[in-house]
Amino acid sequence: MTETPTATSAGGGRGLPLGRIHSVAGEITLVRARREHLCGLVRLLADDEIGATREGSGTEDVYLTAFEAVDADPHQVLVVGLVAEEPVTMLQISFIPGLSRRGALRAQLEGIRVAEPLRGTGVGTAMMQWAIEYCRDRGAAVVQLSTDRRRGEAHQFYFRFGFVDSHLGLKLQL
Repeated sequence: MTETPTATSAGGGRGLPLGRIHSVAGEITLVRARREHLCGLVRLLADDEIGATREGSGTEDVYLTAFEAVDADPHQVLVVGLVAEEPVTMLQISFIPGLSRRGALRAQLEGIRVAEPLRGTGVGTAMMQWAIEYCRDRGAAVVQLSTDRRRGEAHQFYFRFGFVDSHLGLKLQL
């Protein structure tokens, strides 16, 4: 019988683990991404048919500039899951204060990725469970995400957590 990955939370101060996922790959430690993880993060973003068409190598200056902006913003948490210091999963959480819904804090999930060899093992499920709980603990009233229409399997994955296809998302490339 295969063990289902589980996630646990921790404090997660700078340099400290945010949580852990116990999986078939061993223990995955969730931490705030650091500059030295950048190339591995970009590899994860490019590790599918859609990402491969829009991402670079990770060494370009645009990635470092973006990383520094995200890292400096207290409303952003760029999470990387590490096995032996190698990035195997990631996601970015943006906390968005607003007036609607009686001043509800929203959490936006982006860049959700699991390394190809670990897909289908439950790592993504454990990471999403951890992320939802982390957002709840930070006071978010709503967790939202958008996903490319071409990612049908991802849509089904998110529906399993209770996400609903309630809004039409629009994007304008600038």
